[in-house]
Amino acid sequence: MTSDAVRERDWGTPSSHNSEAPCCQHHQRFPHRYPPQGPQEIMKLKLPNPGLEDRILNHDELERLEVEEAGDRPKWDNKAQYMLTCVGFCVGLGNVWRFPYLCQSHGGGAFMIPFLILLVFEGIPLLHLEFAIGQRLRKGSVGVWRTINPYMLGVGIASMCVSFLVSLYYNTIIAWVMWYFFNSFQEPLPWSQCPINANRTGLVSECERSSPVDYFWYRETLNTSAAIDDMGGLQWWMILCLISAWGVLYVCCIRGIETTGKAVYVTSTLPYVVLTIFLIRGLTLKGSFDGIKFLFTPDLNELANPTTWLDAGAQVFYSFSLAFGGLISFSSYNSVHNNCEQDAVIISIINAFTSIYAATVIYSIIGFRATERFDDCLSGAAPPEGTGLAFIVFTEAITKMPLSPLWSVLFFVMLFCLGLSSMFGNIEGVLVPLQDLKVFPKSWPKEVISGVTCLVCCLVGLIFVQGSGNYWLALFDSFAGSIPLLIIAFSEMIGVVYVYGIDRFNEDLIFMIGHKPNIFWQATWRVISPLIMLAIFIFYFSTIVTKEIFYIAWDPESENFPTLEKKPYPSWIYVIIFLLAGVPSLSVPGTAVFRAIREYCCKKHPSAPVQEIDSCAEINSIHYALLYIS
Repeated sequence: MTSDAVRERDWGTPSSHNSEAPCCQHHQRFPHRYPPQGPQEIMKLKLPNPGLEDRILNHDELERLEVEEAGDRPKWDNKAQYMLTCVGFCVGLGNVWRFPYLCQSHGGGAFMIPFLILLVFEGIPLLHLEFAIGQRLRKGSVGVWRTINPYMLGVGIASMCVSFLVSLYYNTIIAWVMWYFFNSFQEPLPWSQCPINANRTGLVSECERSSPVDYFWYRETLNTSAAIDDMGGLQWWMILCLISAWGVLYVCCIRGIETTGKAVYVTSTLPYVVLTIFLIRGLTLKGSFDGIKFLFTPDLNELANPTTWLDAGAQVFYSFSLAFGGLISFSSYNSVHNNCEQDAVIISIINAFTSIYAATVIYSIIGFRATERFDDCLSGAAPPEGTGLAFIVFTEAITKMPLSPLWSVLFFVMLFCLGLSSMFGNIEGVLVPLQDLKVFPKSWPKEVISGVTCLVCCLVGLIFVQGSGNYWLALFDSFAGSIPLLIIAFSEMIGVVYVYGIDRFNEDLIFMIGHKPNIFWQATWRVISPLIMLAIFIFYFSTIVTKEIFYIAWDPESENFPTLEKKPYPSWIYVIIFLLAGVPSLSVPGTAVFRAIREYCCKKHPSAPVQEIDSCAEINSIHYALLYIS
């Protein structure tokens, strides 16, 4: 319960609110604020937010629900399920293939310095904030921001849009992983040697001119086209893998946390076992220590490069899965007295450790691969990013190991678990807001809602299993989770600190965890983290706007083949980029403007009541309005 010392403060608390109290008590507890006169007053700035206390449960009501277990939201079976689910959501494929690439691109160990600094001052504060606000208000992303202020509903809608778009391509990567997993039960591995041509007079020319791993990836797996505007037709084998990937996800999330909470015991722990096995094996290979030495040898000149800090800030967002809405939903299933501050610190440490640990494993294998290439007098390019690192560099290194099918199976099992556990949070960030927006009839059970959502995502995801699918996936990855996440996270921080009120939020935390957040949390929430996000947004936006964007194409007809060719996007692709990045971003101000217009119209017609924006049809009308304005 709230301490006596807290109750004596002049600004009061929601827990002490009494609807029968005199009006003067309310004004005494929340006095009128005049314009701020100095830095201290600015730190305490609170925007008007009428009706907030009517939209939230006070502390006494939360305590009663906790004792009686009368809430309508499910709860985690135990703390381990919650922690493993959050770790699985935060620790994903990006920790294994994006972080090592960024280290290699930005001076090895030097990249870890800005990464850890921004993790402390940007990642951990926002993670704690999402955990705390979800636990306090007991709702998903849409419900939380609509409760804080109806004008902030767009923040939840934007989170849902980003989660939906990311889910589309993220599960396609899982489908690719499944394809490689199924092909790993062969000796020799199918990407270890070139196939014979149709006339059986020699090897396939495209493979001879490139390499077996490149050929298997670009031709046998993706059957990739030479340009993004050449669709290339659907690949039936990848359609089957995509259906399987969505089928597995549906089984795991069929009843929400009741089923995902069981699956994470495997999906969140097995990757660490496999990483450890690979580390032990990697350290026994020739050249592994050279790779690790390269990783941890810093080039401090990179610290003066603004791009290094920009990439570090972006990696913090990716590795923590911030602003997707899934973490808010997961924390809403906790006990109201769960120590969310401790959870945020523990998960942050695990996340940072996993990134560095995975990079060590990857570079021990890359060091072995580089040594093998040198000994064979082969020349190769620097390790590529993302899918190239997983499906080309690592698979090539595996072919040079004894018992290569075994190592291949282990590697793709690890990637499957990492991807699936991250998808639990992504799909949660879609399902809960859809229910809050009343898109589905209330009578529909969870099984049907989950099934319909997964089916729609699977059908839309067919765009990624055509010949140009790899280019579309890279486009989604570059823009769906970039600027929108920065805008959402910035809005979340401002919404809690200056709309919900930092004093109220502090007292909520005193009620939930027993003590007031210290000066570190106060400074980062109020000033440091918002400024960092604003700086990253401005620099990122100015960089994207001023440079022409390209995509990397596999074109056997190119003069420079097998070097990947850099091609400019066609002009119509900018419409797609706007839909991916612009619509989710504009949902934040767009929903507020839409509501303001409705209230203005209702003032002209007082008989027409102002209704909450809580239906799918109204959300669609907002999006259509945004597109029309654009």
